[in-house]
Amino acid sequence: MKLLLAEDSALLRAGLEQLLSSLGHSVTAAMDAEELSAIAGQETFDLIISDVRMPPTMTDDGLRAVHDLRASNPTQPVVVLSQYVAASYLDRLLEHGGFGYLLKERVSDVEEFVRTLDEVARGGTVVDPEVVTALLSAKRTGLAQLTAREREVLGLMAQGLSNTEIEDTLVLSAGAVSKHVSNVFMKLGFRSEDSNRRVKAVLAWLRHTER
Repeated sequence: MKLLLAEDSALLRAGLEQLLSSLGHSVTAAMDAEELSAIAGQETFDLIISDVRMPPTMTDDGLRAVHDLRASNPTQPVVVLSQYVAASYLDRLLEHGGFGYLLKERVSDVEEFVRTLDEVARGGTVVDPEVVTALLSAKRTGLAQLTAREREVLGLMAQGLSNTEIEDTLVLSAGAVSKHVSNVFMKLGFRSEDSNRRVKAVLAWLRHTER
């Protein structure tokens, strides 16, 4: 794949660039959000990998850069790396569906990291398992109606799993998973005619974390 890697830490950037190149990918590196935006505005990439915090302000510059890029091109696959569990980051990226959000410590698990890149490049949505665990532990209005099994199913949905993959993971029948997913949609107030209910369900779950 043709990748754009934006990371201000020289050590991490070099490590990721070496890893990705060794896997056969073509990697273009950017050191800050402005360079990320400039490069992405001139070339097309199969996947963009970006840190959240980077120059020039060292706040959420990387996030805002990829958010703006996806606003003009919603199908652009993006994996965001962060040191923090922050629902607001996810909230903004979920506006267009299909993305990856990993805690930086997850990068050390090379197999899982590569799997995430492949999944997101195909248009999937992956949320770091630790983020899912943290968000599930919070109590949220409107989500309290979900049973333990329904919360578990929603958590797997947030990790990008399809109904079939959820069946395999939880060792449930297709009918049981379909029923749990339907109950999640119903309890969150999504009707059958609502488009993209899966993404909306995950968004409704994540956006209340910091309230």
